[in-house]
Amino acid sequence: MSHLPKNILLATDGSGDARMAAWAAANLSEKAGAELHIIHVWQSVPHPVIDPGNYEEEARRTLEEETRLVSDAGGVVGEAHLMMGTPVDAILDLGEELGANLIVVGSRGHGALGRLVLGSVSEGVVHHSTRPVLVLRGGEDAWPPERVIIGDDASKAARKAGELASSIGALYGAKVILARAYPELPESDHVGRVLDPRTVDDALRRAERDLHKRAEELGGLAGSRPRIEIAAGDPAVALLKEARERDEARTLIAMGSRGLGFARRLRLGSVSTKVLRAAGGPVLVCPPDAS
Repeated sequence: MSHLPKNILLATDGSGDARMAAWAAANLSEKAGAELHIIHVWQSVPHPVIDPGNYEEEARRTLEEETRLVSDAGGVVGEAHLMMGTPVDAILDLGEELGANLIVVGSRGHGALGRLVLGSVSEGVVHHSTRPVLVLRGGEDAWPPERVIIGDDASKAARKAGELASSIGALYGAKVILARAYPELPESDHVGRVLDPRTVDDALRRAERDLHKRAEELGGLAGSRPRIEIAAGDPAVALLKEARERDEARTLIAMGSRGLGFARRLRLGSVSTKVLRAAGGPVLVCPPDAS
């Protein structure tokens, strides 16, 4: 069973990374047979000289240009949406209204008649979305991906990320790696008692068996069984290190937005934030309640 998106929302501001996002969204919608919508959000900034109408007109031109770009790339735009307001809120609200299965954004860019750091917008969308979000970066050659690295922590969000990323990887014949990182195991617990090495070894063996089982499941979606990587330490560092083993820009990192780590609670929100800010290629983040 494929988990490819059927309805994609592209958020754009006309910047370089947004143009790359537009190309990726067009290409993915064409390959997956998904309906594609585009949104451009503009804000009126008080100015003693510039007429507020100029902002809207500039925004309209930007949306028209991006729509043409998507069409030229082979994408079929179902509808283009020009909205005024706060970018994050407008993107999330439209995503809910459309029932989007995937929201695509660039990592940073410029807004109408001025500079806009889209990094804050993309992070805002990622952290508040109930829909999977694909953040594009890495230059014009970053899409399609040649490798897909899935960060797995046995959570529902990571499971959804793995299913979507494996399905996308299969579209492009990408190699898939299933990675799990464990925090450094202490030599004693919080009250100073020494841990039995046999207990630790048993836990790691159980976790490894679970990861192999997960790889078998994802193999049906990816087209072949993913390679397994197990590491100790910070999950974000482990994912980024694995991505940098090859062409980082052509490597898609996929993860859940939050999850349950090994041997203790892990807020994967901090992991996704670290990866979003440091990755050299595209990043896919799925919330636990992703539609």
